[in-house]
Amino acid sequence: MRRQSREIALQILFQTEYAPQISFEDLFSIYEDQKDRGIIKYADDIVRGVQAHKIKIDEKIQGASRHWKIERMAGVDRNILRMAVYEMMMASEMIEPKIAINEAIEVAKVFGSQESPSFVNGILDQVTRNERS
Repeated sequence: MRRQSREIALQILFQTEYAPQISFEDLFSIYEDQKDRGIIKYADDIVRGVQAHKIKIDEKIQGASRHWKIERMAGVDRNILRMAVYEMMMASEMIEPKIAINEAIEVAKVFGSQESPSFVNGILDQVTRNERS
């Protein structure tokens, strides 16, 4: 169920980044008839959380990425990273890093490029290392 929520949240975050004139409420309405209420609720929590903490999240991602500026990352990868950092570090019910990273990799396999899963894994692993030190 949560994987479906993450997939919906990713699509909405991606869409609103490239078409900011469309509200995420409008985008959610597309899914509301097709999906379980719990799926939509968790996706909404992720989207709102990422939006609310975007600056802090992006700083953590940028701090973990020596070779890539966040704005140069692929849009799908960038938003997968944002969701995972939010779930690991800022959500009201934070998720253990191993689980959040694994979920991010699985979503990257579906929506990203061939390189996305290893890229996402590497950045998120570094984010968690930076937090521990």
